[in-house]
Amino acid sequence: MQKSIKIHKLLLIEKYLPHNFLAEKMLLNCLLINSESVEMIILTLPVEAFYFQNHQEIYKSIIIMYKKKLPIDITTLVTFLQDNGLLKKIGGINVLIELINQIPNIIYVEEYIALLKDKFLRRSLIRLGYELINSSYMTNISIESVVNDFETRLFNLTIDLKPKQLSNSTELLNNILLELKEKSIRTILPGIASGFDDLDLITQGFQRADLIILAGRPSTGKTALSLNMGLNIIKSLKLPVIFFSLEMSKEQIMYRLLSIETKISQAKLRSGKLSENDWTKLNKILNIISKLPIFIDDTPNLSIQDIRSKIRTISFNESKIGLIIIDYLQLMQSSMLKSENRVQELSQITRALKNIAREFDVPVLTLSQLSRSVENRMDKKPILADLRESGSIEQDADLVLMLYQKTNLNVQYLNGLDNFLIELIIAKQRNGPIGNLTLKFNAKEIKFSNFN
Repeated sequence: MQKSIKIHKLLLIEKYLPHNFLAEKMLLNCLLINSESVEMIILTLPVEAFYFQNHQEIYKSIIIMYKKKLPIDITTLVTFLQDNGLLKKIGGINVLIELINQIPNIIYVEEYIALLKDKFLRRSLIRLGYELINSSYMTNISIESVVNDFETRLFNLTIDLKPKQLSNSTELLNNILLELKEKSIRTILPGIASGFDDLDLITQGFQRADLIILAGRPSTGKTALSLNMGLNIIKSLKLPVIFFSLEMSKEQIMYRLLSIETKISQAKLRSGKLSENDWTKLNKILNIISKLPIFIDDTPNLSIQDIRSKIRTISFNESKIGLIIIDYLQLMQSSMLKSENRVQELSQITRALKNIAREFDVPVLTLSQLSRSVENRMDKKPILADLRESGSIEQDADLVLMLYQKTNLNVQYLNGLDNFLIELIIAKQRNGPIGNLTLKFNAKEIKFSNFN
């Protein structure tokens, strides 16, 4: 009895889903009488955008004819349907006669498309809503999986709201030419400036949609450098930075940020034994940092799906994100089924991080450990093969940076024992040169700065 009621309800839902019968007929007519509208409609609307089954079959046939470069009009369509045994399926020749009796206004093709897309998305939302209700009743599925699946599918629907445009070579070359002219007039980086001049000169800034790996042995300054980069981006470009800390608490990260900005050592800040001058600096910096768009998440054992969900939440309120920092790769969990092979699992994670960079069009800076094997060599300068559980890390990364505390660089270059020179190795750059550069590092203030 309950099963029949459920089926009846589903039938009612399908029966009364939003649709626009007239707009569907007008668009199909446009496809038959105006060859110029065919490509625009096909590139914009999926088959499911048509609500009625016979309209879907007609539309599918037109798409096939278009791909086969066949002429499209009422005569060729009838022939195609007859030859493929589809004429009866769409309701017979009378359906097509009724279709061509409509008099569409070609000027309003985009409006017809918008009407169908609106109804299609509403139907999709309604179905998604009912699927969410049904999934919520299934107690054998974790609530996290239900919510994550819902968020992903809802986000994909919002992407569908944005028009997808194809560009031909002429348009692309014109855009590139305009970009080159703008760069020749203004000395701007094509990417997002890290705030370190030598690095930006070689990389031309962090490129959007790039996966960047910052690798080093423990306690070499990976977190400190990433925080310095994040602060530089926030202050210079006013773009939000998201910091996922899988190792340190958000309080520890905040102490580091305060130390970088106030130039008061972490030890002194934590002790609370501050001078009057220290309190003056701290209050001033607190006021500044509180207004910076920096988001810190210290949830341990984060999965890719968790990260994607949290970025999505922030991106709803922020027009653009400047940088995503993940500290660090080897502590992450795969959203997929666990693999006994950790290298395979890391490979899944790095591919997913690259997808996140592309999906949100933002550089993703991921910190990574180097393997212990580097310590066993005479020459301890790291190479790509030293990436711990490297697998696809090297393959998926667009840019690989490595920190190296070379012995003869670790000398006092200014007053105080906490000032060092650290070598930053650009071990891989997909679209540019590799090389080495030197940065100053003040360990007391956790502050990196340009060498020159």
